[in-house]
Amino acid sequence: MGALPVAHKLALTSPFLPRHRRRPAAHGRRRRHGGAVVAYLEPNPNSPAAIAGRLVGALPVVGLVARILSDEGGVGGDIVDFAEFRRRVSKKCTVMDSQAFYDFNERRGKPGDPFYVLLCCWLAAVGGGLLKTEEILEGVARLRISNDIEFEEETFIDMMRLAKEKRAKLKVPAPQIPMETRAEKALEAIYVCCFGQDMIEKEDEKLLCTMLNAVFPSVGRPAVERMVSSNGEAGGLRR
Repeated sequence: MGALPVAHKLALTSPFLPRHRRRPAAHGRRRRHGGAVVAYLEPNPNSPAAIAGRLVGALPVVGLVARILSDEGGVGGDIVDFAEFRRRVSKKCTVMDSQAFYDFNERRGKPGDPFYVLLCCWLAAVGGGLLKTEEILEGVARLRISNDIEFEEETFIDMMRLAKEKRAKLKVPAPQIPMETRAEKALEAIYVCCFGQDMIEKEDEKLLCTMLNAVFPSVGRPAVERMVSSNGEAGGLRR
């Protein structure tokens, strides 16, 4: 039998994925980590599935049943959690995309964990408009030191829910953050989490371009490349 493509190996095996240190779980909370490296599938709010999801979520009984049956969330405009973020986009992640995540991990070590990179992207993609930039950067800086991704995930979910509830009470919608701006925030978070004060080499930039292009496809590869290049130069970290 020939060697399996990278994407298939990632989907069928889990030992490569990190075993995170677990905290005592609060009642009713479930932690879900595992599966293949994935990329962010940008939602289309006008798609039939999105419209149906909003309608289902608005129905008291049907919406409740849908939320109970959906283990990952995202029903009726609910916040998409980290597990759902990964699950939704797994079909869009190519073999080359997956390989980039794992090559980056090999170059950066623990701070370059694929889940850490994806958490940075999740915070920017889903938390944009709900989380402040400094909150995101403080959280990923903590993650680099603590390696407690589950704690940070739960902390950010709570922060996003609180921000959403406050806006709902004030009847103020979350600002519409352009996808390119979200990608820039994700890149900034990755720099803080995965590099710290370390130098960024050309090979790192290539992998960053591939990962971000997979996560934010509508931004476009040329824009992503400009973004990565300009951030590296501005930070004075490239060599």
